[in-house]
Amino acid sequence: MSKKGLPLRLSICLIVTFISAFFVQPVGRTSSQAQQPAYRNPALGIDERVADLLGRMTIDEKVAQLLSLWVNKPQERGLSGGGSFPDRGDFSAEKAAIVMKNGIGHISRQRERKDPRDSAVFANAVQKWLIEKTRLGIPAILHDEALHGHMAQGSTHFPVPLSLAASWDTDLMTRVFTVAALETRIRGGHQVLGPNLDIAREPRWGRTEETYGEDPYLISRMGVAVVKALQGIGPNIDDAHVIATAKHYAAHGQPEGGTNVAPANYSERIIREVFLPSFEAAVKEAGIMSVMPSYNEIDGVPSHSNHWLLGRVLREEWGFRGFLVADYNGIRDLVSLHKVAADKAEAAKLALEAGVDIELPDGDCYFAIPQLVNDGRLSMASVDGAVARVLRAKFQLGLFENPFVDPEKAARLTNSQPHRELAAEAARRSIVLLKNEGNLLPLDRTRIRSIAVIGPNAERAHLGGYSDDPKRSIGIVQGIRDKVGSRIKVNYAEGCKITRQGGNWWADTSDLNDAQSDEKLIHEAIQAVMASDVAVVVIGGNEDTNKEAWAESHLGDRDDITLVGRQEDLVKAVLGTGKPTIVFLINSGPLAIPYIAENVPAILEGFYLGQETGIAAADVLFGDFNPGGKLPVSFPRSVGQIPIYYNQKPSARRGYLFTNKEPVFVFGHGLSYTTFNYTDLKVVPETIGISGQATVSVTITNTGKVAGDEVVQLYIRDLVSSVTRPIKELKGFQRISLSPGESKVVTFTITPDKLSFLDLNMKRVVEPGDFDLMVGTSSVKFQTVKLKVESRK
Repeated sequence: MSKKGLPLRLSICLIVTFISAFFVQPVGRTSSQAQQPAYRNPALGIDERVADLLGRMTIDEKVAQLLSLWVNKPQERGLSGGGSFPDRGDFSAEKAAIVMKNGIGHISRQRERKDPRDSAVFANAVQKWLIEKTRLGIPAILHDEALHGHMAQGSTHFPVPLSLAASWDTDLMTRVFTVAALETRIRGGHQVLGPNLDIAREPRWGRTEETYGEDPYLISRMGVAVVKALQGIGPNIDDAHVIATAKHYAAHGQPEGGTNVAPANYSERIIREVFLPSFEAAVKEAGIMSVMPSYNEIDGVPSHSNHWLLGRVLREEWGFRGFLVADYNGIRDLVSLHKVAADKAEAAKLALEAGVDIELPDGDCYFAIPQLVNDGRLSMASVDGAVARVLRAKFQLGLFENPFVDPEKAARLTNSQPHRELAAEAARRSIVLLKNEGNLLPLDRTRIRSIAVIGPNAERAHLGGYSDDPKRSIGIVQGIRDKVGSRIKVNYAEGCKITRQGGNWWADTSDLNDAQSDEKLIHEAIQAVMASDVAVVVIGGNEDTNKEAWAESHLGDRDDITLVGRQEDLVKAVLGTGKPTIVFLINSGPLAIPYIAENVPAILEGFYLGQETGIAAADVLFGDFNPGGKLPVSFPRSVGQIPIYYNQKPSARRGYLFTNKEPVFVFGHGLSYTTFNYTDLKVVPETIGISGQATVSVTITNTGKVAGDEVVQLYIRDLVSSVTRPIKELKGFQRISLSPGESKVVTFTITPDKLSFLDLNMKRVVEPGDFDLMVGTSSVKFQTVKLKVESRK
């Protein structure tokens, strides 16, 4: 078959289908039918409705359910006169009749619409047309992004996932993503492409900010909370929730060379024990309804065609019943990037047979499915299985009964005052106090007459990737001014630039500033510092310095993780004034900052804190909120230490010549304005069988003068094992709040799953022997108690 012949035959097939459909009365248009089809009867079970509807569909109607339309990419559809729908405009019935005549499975990126009301109006128009103008009247799923709030104009933008992970607060995740789900659904969305459950072990990778850190257990706990918040109590999805999508499945967060979509060259043991647990928890514990394969390859097999990954592990071993969506153009990449398919038709066959149900963001390779079936190269059973999974999701969403939304409700609730207050709370709870020499923080408003707020990240609230315009954002300068009013003079200066663009996640270019301009800005900043009692230097990164690298023309990864530009020069100049100095980091991931860590007396880390950055930062700086966050990632001393995750193998860190082998800041680290004392650590019983349980308890006391939060962390080590085990693994955590002098007993239950691992035969076992149970305030500051496991039952 020639590459040119396939589209011609497909075109003929589509024309014939269109002519035949023209003479068939659409189900949604008339009330004079003698009998209602079974699939339209809500009293019947979903499986029965799916079977009835599937039995009525033509091959072209089936394939349409496996396709999507990206309403902002008309040129890729090969259409004249403006494409599928006008860019960021209104619904076009004329164009819908061309591109959705057989229906459609998905509409991609509802965020391309304008404000919440217009988004809802557009979504309603799409559904009305599909119900009334297609033969079977099947509504569409509109999907979007919600990595840290609904990615749409006017929606509430919370801190990025890495920042939220620093809260170590699953209840906070529940509240944040309940809002994200609501703001997505009320403007017409039904599915979000998240959470990102990748393990971030490669800080050069530009997508680190999208993850919940470097640890499988922490990510699993955060991920389960996020999925349950997005989808609701289940099993179906109500009108305030959406389908969640676990991505990027799998082993995407530690790419070769730190570059996006690069191979994951890891053994099956590492894949299963490190990269898969977060996804397994999302499936088994949270009942996630959708999964997205990753762009990368594992052992030479791209994820979008990996039968072992998508079939054996996900569906057979874990019992996943939902549907899989391709990452954007991931099926086409089987041809263009991975070179495992000769053409788009072969790519379609590979992906569909591996289990990828929906092609995103636009139909491309899956247009070949009818011809593949006709030629006997693809079974109708494979097609029917995928279509059934898509239809099942639409029934679970209740779209056949109620596909419409209220535009006025969308306008009223989106980014409402309660949602903004939650965004501020999330930012406060996510800030980490890395250093506080001499108790410089919190700042005493009664003793300060002036404050210099300087640095390239001081004025703007950086939102990070997968953001739009929330129509409200407060930078740190504004937050401080609002906090202190006229009582304290605020002297602002930019200090230097990180990049000339100032942070644009969408931009294809990223240019450094020139030295002469930066020198002038540093000079101006020093004048502001000299006129002030204290300096707050806000530095780090921006959306130009680390981001998703989605093409060779749009790079986002780095070969270094030191501060970009002349930011360290700015810090040195400020320290040279002798004024008390605080560094506030706003950035996308771990930075190599040994000079700052050693020389600056007080350091705060926020990552990207969302639209209410300034409010949260000011509250923490002036002590109206006591920071309680902990690092979800390790901070390397240099790029040469990468990878430097805390749960290393015993042989991993012998050391280096001329440098310290330890990170600058360790996983789990975070200080407070108060102090905590750990006492009476014990395990009961001290000996258990391989299927037994024990309880670890410890008493935490606030020994300081102010109320504060502590994240109590449990780590476990198997001291002798048949295969090598990490020197410690996080297996439990609790964030607690204590008033001055207050004590609380924190308990953890040690169950077999916390002690188990994959043995020499790749079977999950608990081996008899001794275990260290470590409870403390970080991955290096803890107390230890022993647990013995015996082979007795």
